[in-house]
Amino acid sequence: MAKGMTKSEVLNALAEKTGKTRKEVAEFLDAVANLAYAEAKNSGEFTLPGLGKLLKKHRDARMGRNPATGEQIKIPAKTVVKFRVAKAAKDAIL
Repeated sequence: MAKGMTKSEVLNALAEKTGKTRKEVAEFLDAVANLAYAEAKNSGEFTLPGLGKLLKKHRDARMGRNPATGEQIKIPAKTVVKFRVAKAAKDAIL
């Protein structure tokens, strides 16, 4: 199975493509990530054009099954984070 890029490899590739230093690229990536977290937490979604949308979604309580014993259990309600891939990204990759 193929292994993804490490953060260091991403920083090197972006620095090379943009002509910026690794430090500048790292600061920019951290700023984008922090903006995405804050916006998704406050408004429930953050869109990164061309890549997709980060969504905060409420999941209702439901009944589940313990796979080891087969016993029914109640799964409590919780809030989850989802990522919806943009059509442009799907088309470019697939």
